Amino acid sequence: MRVLVGWDDVVEAETIYLILNVDEVEIEIATDATEFERLATDRNWDCVLMATTFPNEIEALGLFLKVQEANANSPIVGVWKQGEFTNLAKFISHGLHSHLMRDSDGDYIFLLPSMIEAAQASVLAQRSRMLAERLTEEVDSVRRLQESVIPKDLPAPVGYELVGRYEPSQIRVSGANPVIMAGGDYYDAFNLNDAELILLVGDASGHGVKACMSIMTMHTFIRMIRDQRYPNTADFVSQVNRQLCTSDIVQDEGGFITLLYSTVDLANHKLKWTAAGAPMPILLNLETNEIRELGGEEEGGLPLAIDEDWEYEEVVSDIPENSRLLIFTDGLDEAFPAEGDMEHDQFGIKGIMRSLQESREMPLADALQKLFDDSNAATKGSGRHDDTSVVLLERRKA
Repeated sequence: MRVLVGWDDVVEAETIYLILNVDEVEIEIATDATEFERLATDRNWDCVLMATTFPNEIEALGLFLKVQEANANSPIVGVWKQGEFTNLAKFISHGLHSHLMRDSDGDYIFLLPSMIEAAQASVLAQRSRMLAERLTEEVDSVRRLQESVIPKDLPAPVGYELVGRYEPSQIRVSGANPVIMAGGDYYDAFNLNDAELILLVGDASGHGVKACMSIMTMHTFIRMIRDQRYPNTADFVSQVNRQLCTSDIVQDEGGFITLLYSTVDLANHKLKWTAAGAPMPILLNLETNEIRELGGEEEGGLPLAIDEDWEYEEVVSDIPENSRLLIFTDGLDEAFPAEGDMEHDQFGIKGIMRSLQESREMPLADALQKLFDDSNAATKGSGRHDDTSVVLLERRKA
């Protein structure tokens, strides 16, 4: 720690030097006002200590203001003589960080190390608070940008009901408020025409600005080409993949994006879908309560932005009457307690299926809420460690 001292008594200055010049403290003491001002201007100091009567009571405040301007980020501790309340008040009104009374016996000198340490600790704590507030603002800005691409109203084709939800990760730290993180998840739903409904969920690797910008890049490109005609969903995903493989934003630090892109054929009630590293769709028969994943590892596909020549496949699945279809990102099933084993304690596909089966008599929106509630419950209060996007489609009974 570097400490600058400006003092009006040479004998006391020597004693102060002996008291403060210990351990890792680097100290400079000036008993001349010009030298004190020069030192304050030429170097950066962690703390400044000065007598409020240095070099004299008349010039002290002006010198303090010059030193304060030169060391705007460093605390200045003032030492005042008993009875100098009026003079001390001037210093305080002009931003003196902290102060100590200068008793006639000189015992105050032994308190100086503690005062200086406390002043520096206070400034560091304040800087930490300001940084935390700034980071919180940045995270909120990124999250708002991310959430801006998530649709507020989903199209509901005749004979179908559709709900979706995005939930950011929320880490709970013992003794502190939950911290809502920014990430790279999103979902979308839109009509290509009267006969086709597009459903998709995407998840960029990592968190924060990079993940958000990666998912925004994909979202923008999908919106640009979504009205173009592609033979099947695999061709569409392949085109998105080739584009993302040339994106510096996504490619940086080995980034990638998982995607499940699907088309609902409203006339024939079929789901045509392609997965790029995303979890498999889940189908629940509301009549029998039978539930299953629509694909396995071989239908999984490689995440986007890894291999531009990867050949994706389209899978075609029926959407029976009176059934529910779920597509989601892995934040839903990978919910687990902070002290748990992710492999054995996470919510998992079994938890998702169990929740959907238990909610089959509920309205679709309530079933979606229960799905999130059950997934969050699996964290045992520690908060969701990954953001999550879910789209839940129901084909009604005719």
